[in-house]
Amino acid sequence: MNTRYLVCYDIADPARWGRVYRLLRGRGEHLQYSVFVCSLSWAELQELKADLVRLISQHEDDVRLYPLPSGATLEALGGSSLTPEGVTVMIDGRVFTESRENDTT
Repeated sequence: MNTRYLVCYDIADPARWGRVYRLLRGRGEHLQYSVFVCSLSWAELQELKADLVRLISQHEDDVRLYPLPSGATLEALGGSSLTPEGVTVMIDGRVFTESRENDTT
């Protein structure tokens, strides 16, 4: 069974950033500049983490993998609605659902 992960990264070196971007582009859906959502099995998660450890600087870079709850959706405020279907964001126990009800444009 796969779990969805929100993968966010802050990479200090542009060359390393590009390598991390290319790695994640092959394994997930690009949401924003340094944010992906990846649907991974436990084995795929372990492989991704090992690949990331090889690519990043442990002292200069920061990569975070947040497991996402199933069955929830994302609320988008501003910008475009490019959130892939099935993406969920949960912050402090609150689920954000994609909605354009208050869009004034």
